[in-house]
Amino acid sequence: MAEFTMELNDEQKEVRDWLHGFAADVIRPAAAEWDEREETPWPVIQEAAKVGIYSLDFYAQQYFDPTGLGIPMAMEELFWGDAGIALSIVGTGLAAVGVLANGTEEQIGTWIPQMYGDTNDVKVAAFCSSEPDAGSDVASMRTRAVYDEAKDEWVINGTKTWATNGGIANVHVVVASVDPELGSKGHASFIVPPGTPGLAQGQKFKKHGIRASHTAEVILDNVRVPGSCLLGGKEKLDERLARAREKAAKGGERVKNAAMATFEASRPAVGAMAVGTARAAYEVALDYAKTREQFGRPIIDNQGVAFQLADMRTQIDAARLLVWRASWMAVNGKPFTAAEGSMSKLFASETAKKVTAQAIQILGGNGYTREYPVERMHRDSAIYTIFEGTSEIQRLVIARTLSGMPIR
Repeated sequence: MAEFTMELNDEQKEVRDWLHGFAADVIRPAAAEWDEREETPWPVIQEAAKVGIYSLDFYAQQYFDPTGLGIPMAMEELFWGDAGIALSIVGTGLAAVGVLANGTEEQIGTWIPQMYGDTNDVKVAAFCSSEPDAGSDVASMRTRAVYDEAKDEWVINGTKTWATNGGIANVHVVVASVDPELGSKGHASFIVPPGTPGLAQGQKFKKHGIRASHTAEVILDNVRVPGSCLLGGKEKLDERLARAREKAAKGGERVKNAAMATFEASRPAVGAMAVGTARAAYEVALDYAKTREQFGRPIIDNQGVAFQLADMRTQIDAARLLVWRASWMAVNGKPFTAAEGSMSKLFASETAKKVTAQAIQILGGNGYTREYPVERMHRDSAIYTIFEGTSEIQRLVIARTLSGMPIR
Protein backbone atom coordinates (compact mmCIF):
# COMPACT_ATOMS: atom_id res chain seq x y z
CA MET A 1 0.00 0.00 0.00
CA ALA A 2 1.36 3.43 -0.98
CA GLU A 3 1.66 5.92 1.85
CA PHE A 4 -0.55 8.98 1.63
CA THR A 5 1.45 12.01 0.63
CA MET A 6 0.79 15.53 -0.60
CA GLU A 7 4.11 15.61 -2.46
CA LEU A 8 4.11 14.53 -6.10
CA ASN A 9 7.09 12.45 -7.14
CA ASP A 10 9.36 13.48 -10.02
CA GLU A 11 7.46 11.42 -12.59
CA GLN A 12 4.11 12.86 -11.50
CA LYS A 13 5.50 16.39 -11.61
CA GLU A 14 6.72 15.78 -15.14
CA VAL A 15 3.26 14.56 -16.20
CA ARG A 16 1.61 17.50 -14.41
CA ASP A 17 3.83 20.03 -16.20
CA TRP A 18 3.20 18.32 -19.55
CA LEU A 19 -0.57 18.44 -19.03
CA HIS A 20 -0.40 22.03 -17.86
CA GLY A 21 1.48 22.97 -21.00
CA PHE A 22 -1.13 21.29 -23.20
CA ALA A 23 -3.93 23.01 -21.29
CA ALA A 24 -2.23 26.41 -21.62
CA ASP A 25 -1.13 26.10 -25.25
CA VAL A 26 -3.94 24.09 -26.85
CA ILE A 27 -7.06 24.06 -24.67
CA ARG A 28 -7.22 27.63 -23.38
CA PRO A 29 -6.77 29.38 -26.77
CA ALA A 30 -9.69 27.32 -28.15
CA ALA A 31 -11.99 27.62 -25.12
CA ALA A 32 -14.04 30.67 -26.05
CA GLU A 33 -14.59 29.52 -29.65
CA TRP A 34 -15.95 26.07 -28.76
CA ASP A 35 -18.03 27.48 -25.93
CA GLU A 36 -19.75 29.75 -28.46
CA ARG A 37 -20.09 27.00 -31.07
CA GLU A 38 -21.53 24.49 -28.58
CA GLU A 39 -19.98 21.65 -30.54
CA THR A 40 -17.64 18.78 -29.75
CA PRO A 41 -14.07 20.12 -30.27
CA TRP A 42 -12.86 17.24 -32.42
CA PRO A 43 -9.64 19.04 -33.50
CA VAL A 44 -8.61 19.49 -29.87
CA ILE A 45 -9.43 15.86 -29.04
CA GLN A 46 -7.36 14.89 -32.08
CA GLU A 47 -4.42 16.92 -30.77
CA ALA A 48 -4.82 15.30 -27.36
CA ALA A 49 -4.73 11.90 -29.05
CA LYS A 50 -1.61 12.78 -31.04
CA VAL A 51 0.37 13.68 -27.94
CA GLY A 52 -0.96 10.70 -25.99
CA ILE A 53 -3.35 12.39 -23.55
CA TYR A 54 -6.51 11.02 -25.14
CA SER A 55 -5.59 7.35 -25.04
CA LEU A 56 -6.22 4.16 -23.13
CA ASP A 57 -2.54 3.93 -22.16
CA PHE A 58 -2.45 7.37 -20.56
CA TYR A 59 -5.72 6.86 -18.75
CA ALA A 60 -4.62 3.45 -17.46
CA GLN A 61 -1.28 4.82 -16.22
CA GLN A 62 -3.05 7.47 -14.18
CA TYR A 63 -5.86 5.15 -13.04
CA PHE A 64 -3.43 2.55 -11.68
CA ASP A 65 -1.03 5.04 -10.08
CA PRO A 66 -0.50 3.41 -6.66
CA THR A 67 -0.58 6.79 -4.91
CA GLY A 68 -4.06 7.49 -6.29
CA LEU A 69 -2.98 10.98 -7.36
CA GLY A 70 -2.62 10.35 -11.10
CA ILE A 71 -6.27 10.90 -12.05
CA PRO A 72 -7.00 13.91 -9.80
CA MET A 73 -3.76 15.60 -10.83
CA ALA A 74 -4.59 15.08 -14.53
CA MET A 75 -8.19 16.26 -14.13
CA GLU A 76 -7.17 19.40 -12.27
CA GLU A 77 -4.71 20.47 -14.96
CA LEU A 78 -7.01 19.78 -17.92
CA PHE A 79 -10.00 21.50 -16.33
CA TRP A 80 -7.75 24.41 -15.38
CA GLY A 81 -7.51 24.84 -19.15
CA ASP A 82 -11.27 24.77 -19.83
CA ALA A 83 -14.05 22.66 -18.39
CA GLY A 84 -16.06 22.16 -21.59
CA ILE A 85 -13.14 21.05 -23.75
CA ALA A 86 -11.62 19.02 -20.92
CA LEU A 87 -14.90 17.16 -20.43
CA SER A 88 -14.90 16.32 -24.13
CA ILE A 89 -11.42 14.86 -23.65
CA VAL A 90 -12.11 12.93 -20.44
CA GLY A 91 -15.84 12.18 -20.86
CA THR A 92 -15.05 8.79 -22.35
CA GLY A 93 -13.41 7.95 -19.04
CA LEU A 94 -16.74 7.56 -17.23
CA ALA A 95 -17.77 4.81 -19.62
CA ALA A 96 -14.31 3.27 -19.26
CA VAL A 97 -14.64 3.32 -15.46
CA GLY A 98 -18.02 1.63 -15.84
CA VAL A 99 -16.35 -1.24 -17.69
CA LEU A 100 -13.36 -1.36 -15.36
CA ALA A 101 -15.59 -1.43 -12.28
CA ASN A 102 -18.03 -4.06 -13.51
CA GLY A 103 -16.56 -5.87 -16.52
CA THR A 104 -14.53 -9.03 -16.99
CA GLU A 105 -10.92 -8.92 -18.18
CA GLU A 106 -12.06 -9.93 -21.65
CA GLN A 107 -14.67 -7.15 -21.75
CA ILE A 108 -12.12 -4.60 -20.55
CA GLY A 109 -9.64 -5.66 -23.23
CA THR A 110 -12.26 -5.75 -25.97
CA TRP A 111 -14.29 -2.60 -25.41
CA ILE A 112 -12.15 0.08 -23.80
CA PRO A 113 -9.77 0.36 -26.80
CA GLN A 114 -12.82 0.83 -29.05
CA MET A 115 -13.95 3.71 -26.87
CA TYR A 116 -10.87 5.75 -27.78
CA GLY A 117 -10.08 4.70 -31.34
CA ASP A 118 -6.62 5.73 -32.51
CA THR A 119 -4.72 8.88 -33.43
CA ASN A 120 -5.99 8.74 -37.01
CA ASP A 121 -9.61 8.07 -36.12
CA VAL A 122 -10.53 9.17 -32.60
CA LYS A 123 -13.70 7.84 -31.02
CA VAL A 124 -15.64 8.69 -27.87
CA ALA A 125 -17.80 6.66 -25.49
CA ALA A 126 -20.90 7.41 -23.42
CA PHE A 127 -22.13 6.24 -20.02
CA CYS A 128 -25.93 6.26 -19.97
CA SER A 129 -27.59 6.11 -16.57
CA SER A 130 -29.89 9.11 -15.94
CA GLU A 131 -33.42 9.15 -17.30
CA PRO A 132 -36.13 11.81 -17.65
CA ASP A 133 -37.78 10.53 -14.44
CA ALA A 134 -34.74 8.94 -12.78
CA GLY A 135 -31.76 11.14 -12.06
CA SER A 136 -30.81 11.07 -8.40
CA ASP A 137 -33.67 8.61 -7.84
CA VAL A 138 -31.99 5.68 -9.61
CA ALA A 139 -34.51 3.23 -8.17
CA SER A 140 -37.13 4.72 -10.52
CA MET A 141 -35.20 3.70 -13.64
CA ARG A 142 -37.56 2.59 -16.40
CA THR A 143 -35.12 1.34 -19.01
CA ARG A 144 -35.54 -2.44 -19.13
CA ALA A 145 -33.26 -5.22 -20.28
CA VAL A 146 -34.92 -8.59 -20.90
CA TYR A 147 -32.91 -11.75 -21.55
CA ASP A 148 -33.79 -13.73 -24.68
CA GLU A 149 -32.43 -17.13 -23.67
CA ALA A 150 -33.05 -18.74 -27.06
CA LYS A 151 -30.77 -16.25 -28.81
CA ASP A 152 -28.51 -15.43 -25.84
CA GLU A 153 -29.31 -11.75 -26.32
CA TRP A 154 -30.49 -8.91 -24.11
CA VAL A 155 -33.28 -6.68 -25.45
CA ILE A 156 -33.08 -3.12 -24.12
CA ASN A 157 -35.84 -0.49 -24.27
CA GLY A 158 -35.92 2.97 -22.74
CA THR A 159 -34.72 6.55 -22.88
CA LYS A 160 -31.57 7.92 -21.30
CA THR A 161 -30.84 11.58 -20.77
CA TRP A 162 -27.95 13.88 -19.84
CA ALA A 163 -25.55 11.46 -21.52
CA THR A 164 -22.14 12.95 -22.24
CA ASN A 165 -21.32 11.95 -25.84
CA GLY A 166 -24.75 10.34 -26.08
CA GLY A 167 -25.61 9.38 -29.65
CA ILE A 168 -22.21 10.36 -31.09
CA ALA A 169 -20.31 7.70 -29.13
CA ASN A 170 -18.73 4.67 -30.71
CA VAL A 171 -19.55 2.59 -27.63
CA HIS A 172 -22.40 3.21 -25.20
CA VAL A 173 -22.50 1.75 -21.69
CA VAL A 174 -26.15 1.55 -20.66
CA VAL A 175 -27.53 0.90 -17.19
CA ALA A 176 -30.89 -0.88 -17.25
CA SER A 177 -33.20 -2.68 -14.87
CA VAL A 178 -33.27 -6.46 -15.19
CA ASP A 179 -35.47 -7.00 -12.11
CA PRO A 180 -37.74 -3.99 -11.40
CA GLU A 181 -38.99 -5.45 -8.11
CA LEU A 182 -35.50 -5.06 -6.63
CA GLY A 183 -35.31 -1.35 -7.44
CA SER A 184 -31.74 -0.09 -7.79
CA LYS A 185 -30.43 -3.51 -6.71
CA GLY A 186 -31.93 -5.00 -9.87
CA HIS A 187 -29.81 -2.91 -12.24
CA ALA A 188 -27.08 -4.10 -14.60
CA SER A 189 -24.76 -2.44 -17.13
CA PHE A 190 -24.55 -3.35 -20.80
CA ILE A 191 -22.22 -2.56 -23.67
CA VAL A 192 -24.02 -1.39 -26.80
CA PRO A 193 -21.54 -1.93 -29.64
CA PRO A 194 -21.12 0.60 -32.47
CA GLY A 195 -23.77 0.47 -35.17
CA THR A 196 -26.28 -1.51 -33.09
CA PRO A 197 -29.79 -1.09 -34.59
CA GLY A 198 -32.36 0.63 -32.39
CA LEU A 199 -30.02 3.09 -30.65
CA ALA A 200 -30.48 6.72 -31.68
CA GLN A 201 -29.67 10.17 -30.41
CA GLY A 202 -32.61 12.13 -29.09
CA GLN A 203 -32.58 15.78 -28.06
CA LYS A 204 -29.20 17.50 -27.88
CA PHE A 205 -29.20 19.90 -24.94
CA LYS A 206 -28.18 23.55 -25.17
CA LYS A 207 -26.53 24.14 -21.83
CA HIS A 208 -25.66 26.96 -19.45
CA GLY A 209 -22.04 25.80 -19.18
CA ILE A 210 -19.59 23.12 -20.38
CA ARG A 211 -21.00 23.91 -23.81
CA ALA A 212 -18.11 22.33 -25.73
CA SER A 213 -19.17 18.96 -24.32
CA HIS A 214 -21.92 17.09 -26.18
CA THR A 215 -24.89 16.18 -23.96
CA ALA A 216 -27.96 14.44 -25.36
CA GLU A 217 -30.74 11.91 -24.92
CA VAL A 218 -30.19 8.34 -26.05
CA ILE A 219 -33.20 6.39 -27.32
CA LEU A 220 -33.13 2.58 -27.10
CA ASP A 221 -35.85 0.90 -29.15
CA ASN A 222 -35.64 -2.91 -29.04
CA VAL A 223 -31.86 -2.74 -28.94
CA ARG A 224 -30.45 -6.26 -29.02
CA VAL A 225 -26.96 -6.96 -27.69
CA PRO A 226 -25.20 -10.32 -27.32
CA GLY A 227 -25.14 -11.97 -23.90
CA SER A 228 -21.42 -11.25 -23.77
CA CYS A 229 -22.24 -7.52 -23.57
CA LEU A 230 -23.63 -7.83 -20.03
CA LEU A 231 -20.83 -6.40 -17.91
CA GLY A 232 -19.54 -9.02 -15.50
CA GLY A 233 -21.44 -11.86 -17.18
CA LYS A 234 -24.78 -13.53 -16.48
CA GLU A 235 -23.50 -15.93 -13.83
CA LYS A 236 -22.25 -13.07 -11.70
CA LEU A 237 -25.50 -11.13 -12.26
CA ASP A 238 -27.65 -14.11 -11.26
CA GLU A 239 -25.64 -14.57 -8.06
CA ARG A 240 -25.95 -10.89 -7.20
CA LEU A 241 -29.69 -10.84 -7.86
CA ALA A 242 -30.18 -13.96 -5.74
CA ARG A 243 -28.36 -12.32 -2.81
CA ALA A 244 -30.39 -9.15 -3.26
CA ARG A 245 -33.68 -11.10 -3.23
CA GLU A 246 -32.62 -12.98 -0.13
CA LYS A 247 -31.60 -9.82 1.72
CA ALA A 248 -34.74 -8.01 0.58
CA ALA A 249 -36.83 -10.84 2.02
CA LYS A 250 -34.97 -10.54 5.32
CA GLY A 251 -34.94 -6.75 5.27
CA GLY A 252 -31.14 -6.86 5.14
CA GLU A 253 -28.45 -4.48 4.00
CA ARG A 254 -28.47 -2.80 0.63
CA VAL A 255 -26.48 -4.17 -2.29
CA LYS A 256 -24.58 -1.73 -4.48
CA ASN A 257 -25.66 -1.57 -8.10
CA ALA A 258 -23.53 -1.13 -11.20
CA ALA A 259 -24.21 2.57 -11.69
CA MET A 260 -23.40 3.37 -8.07
CA ALA A 261 -20.11 1.48 -8.32
CA THR A 262 -19.19 3.67 -11.28
CA PHE A 263 -20.15 6.92 -9.56
CA GLU A 264 -18.38 5.93 -6.34
CA ALA A 265 -15.16 5.46 -8.28
CA SER A 266 -15.50 8.71 -10.21
CA ARG A 267 -16.68 11.21 -7.56
CA PRO A 268 -13.18 12.24 -6.39
CA ALA A 269 -12.26 12.78 -10.06
CA VAL A 270 -15.22 15.16 -10.44
CA GLY A 271 -13.98 16.95 -7.34
CA ALA A 272 -10.59 17.34 -9.04
CA MET A 273 -12.30 18.86 -12.09
CA ALA A 274 -13.95 21.41 -9.81
CA VAL A 275 -10.62 22.19 -8.17
CA GLY A 276 -9.11 22.89 -11.61
CA THR A 277 -11.87 25.32 -12.56
CA ALA A 278 -11.73 27.06 -9.17
CA ARG A 279 -7.95 27.39 -9.36
CA ALA A 280 -8.17 28.88 -12.85
CA ALA A 281 -10.67 31.52 -11.72
CA TYR A 282 -8.64 32.32 -8.61
CA GLU A 283 -5.48 32.85 -10.67
CA VAL A 284 -7.27 35.22 -13.05
CA ALA A 285 -8.68 37.18 -10.11
CA LEU A 286 -5.30 37.33 -8.36
CA ASP A 287 -3.51 38.63 -11.45
CA TYR A 288 -6.28 41.15 -12.09
CA ALA A 289 -6.22 42.38 -8.50
CA LYS A 290 -2.47 42.99 -8.70
CA THR A 291 -2.68 45.07 -11.88
CA ARG A 292 -6.08 46.78 -11.69
CA GLU A 293 -5.77 50.20 -10.03
CA GLN A 294 -8.49 52.19 -8.31
CA PHE A 295 -7.94 55.31 -6.23
CA GLY A 296 -4.29 55.28 -7.20
CA ARG A 297 -3.33 51.79 -6.03
CA PRO A 298 -3.84 48.12 -6.99
CA ILE A 299 -7.16 46.83 -5.72
CA ILE A 300 -5.40 43.97 -3.90
CA ASP A 301 -4.17 46.60 -1.43
CA ASN A 302 -7.75 46.73 -0.14
CA GLN A 303 -8.54 44.20 2.58
CA GLY A 304 -11.97 43.56 1.07
CA VAL A 305 -10.31 42.14 -2.04
CA ALA A 306 -7.23 40.61 -0.40
CA PHE A 307 -9.28 38.71 2.17
CA GLN A 308 -11.52 37.29 -0.55
CA LEU A 309 -8.46 35.97 -2.37
CA ALA A 310 -7.11 34.49 0.86
CA ASP A 311 -10.39 32.65 1.42
CA MET A 312 -10.48 31.48 -2.19
CA ARG A 313 -7.01 29.95 -2.02
CA THR A 314 -7.72 28.34 1.37
CA GLN A 315 -10.91 26.72 0.07
CA ILE A 316 -9.18 25.46 -3.08
CA ASP A 317 -6.36 23.86 -1.10
CA ALA A 318 -8.82 22.29 1.34
CA ALA A 319 -10.83 20.87 -1.57
CA ARG A 320 -7.70 19.40 -3.12
CA LEU A 321 -6.79 17.75 0.19
CA LEU A 322 -10.18 16.04 0.37
CA VAL A 323 -9.96 14.93 -3.27
CA TRP A 324 -6.47 13.51 -2.91
CA ARG A 325 -7.37 11.70 0.31
CA ALA A 326 -10.40 10.05 -1.29
CA SER A 327 -8.42 9.15 -4.42
CA TRP A 328 -5.65 7.56 -2.34
CA MET A 329 -8.21 5.61 -0.30
CA ALA A 330 -9.97 4.32 -3.42
CA VAL A 331 -6.79 3.09 -5.11
CA ASN A 332 -5.50 1.44 -1.93
CA GLY A 333 -8.74 -0.37 -1.15
CA LYS A 334 -9.66 1.62 1.93
CA PRO A 335 -13.45 1.78 2.37
CA PHE A 336 -15.19 5.13 2.46
CA THR A 337 -16.42 4.61 6.04
CA ALA A 338 -17.30 8.31 6.35
CA ALA A 339 -18.34 8.76 2.69
CA GLU A 340 -15.01 10.41 1.93
CA GLY A 341 -15.65 10.19 -1.83
CA SER A 342 -18.88 12.13 -1.49
CA MET A 343 -17.23 14.58 0.90
CA SER A 344 -14.57 15.39 -1.67
CA LYS A 345 -17.04 15.91 -4.47
CA LEU A 346 -19.41 17.97 -2.31
CA PHE A 347 -16.81 20.36 -0.94
CA ALA A 348 -14.87 20.78 -4.20
CA SER A 349 -17.98 21.42 -6.31
CA GLU A 350 -19.41 23.97 -3.87
CA THR A 351 -15.98 25.61 -3.70
CA ALA A 352 -15.84 25.96 -7.48
CA LYS A 353 -19.21 27.75 -7.58
CA LYS A 354 -18.22 30.05 -4.75
CA VAL A 355 -14.70 30.86 -6.00
CA THR A 356 -15.78 31.57 -9.58
CA ALA A 357 -18.52 33.89 -8.30
CA GLN A 358 -15.96 35.71 -6.14
CA ALA A 359 -13.66 36.02 -9.15
CA ILE A 360 -16.40 37.78 -11.10
CA GLN A 361 -16.96 40.13 -8.17
CA ILE A 362 -13.27 41.00 -7.99
CA LEU A 363 -13.17 41.76 -11.72
CA GLY A 364 -16.37 43.81 -11.40
CA GLY A 365 -18.00 44.73 -14.69
CA ASN A 366 -15.17 43.15 -16.64
CA GLY A 367 -15.82 39.83 -14.94
CA TYR A 368 -19.40 39.88 -16.16
CA THR A 369 -18.34 40.06 -19.81
CA ARG A 370 -17.08 37.35 -22.12
CA GLU A 371 -13.91 39.33 -22.68
CA TYR A 372 -12.65 37.69 -19.50
CA PRO A 373 -12.81 33.91 -18.86
CA VAL A 374 -14.24 34.01 -15.33
CA GLU A 375 -17.75 34.47 -16.70
CA ARG A 376 -17.40 31.17 -18.58
CA MET A 377 -15.75 29.49 -15.61
CA HIS A 378 -18.67 30.48 -13.39
CA ARG A 379 -21.16 29.04 -15.86
CA ASP A 380 -19.09 25.86 -16.13
CA SER A 381 -18.79 25.45 -12.36
CA ALA A 382 -22.54 25.02 -11.88
CA ILE A 383 -22.43 21.51 -13.32
CA TYR A 384 -20.19 20.14 -10.57
CA THR A 385 -22.96 20.45 -7.99
CA ILE A 386 -25.37 18.64 -10.31
CA PHE A 387 -23.88 15.76 -12.30
CA GLU A 388 -22.77 12.42 -10.86
CA GLY A 389 -24.82 13.12 -7.77
CA THR A 390 -26.12 16.55 -6.76
CA SER A 391 -24.77 18.28 -3.66
CA GLU A 392 -27.99 17.32 -1.92
CA ILE A 393 -27.42 13.65 -2.76
CA GLN A 394 -23.81 13.87 -1.53
CA ARG A 395 -25.05 15.26 1.79
CA LEU A 396 -27.61 12.46 1.98
CA VAL A 397 -24.92 9.83 1.32
CA ILE A 398 -22.65 11.37 3.96
CA ALA A 399 -25.43 11.64 6.54
CA ARG A 400 -26.60 8.06 6.00
CA THR A 401 -23.03 6.76 6.19
CA LEU A 402 -22.24 8.62 9.39
CA SER A 403 -25.53 7.86 11.14
CA GLY A 404 -26.35 4.43 9.78
CA MET A 405 -29.93 5.67 9.52
CA PRO A 406 -32.21 5.69 6.43
CA ILE A 407 -32.38 9.49 6.28
CA ARG A 408 -34.78 10.79 3.63
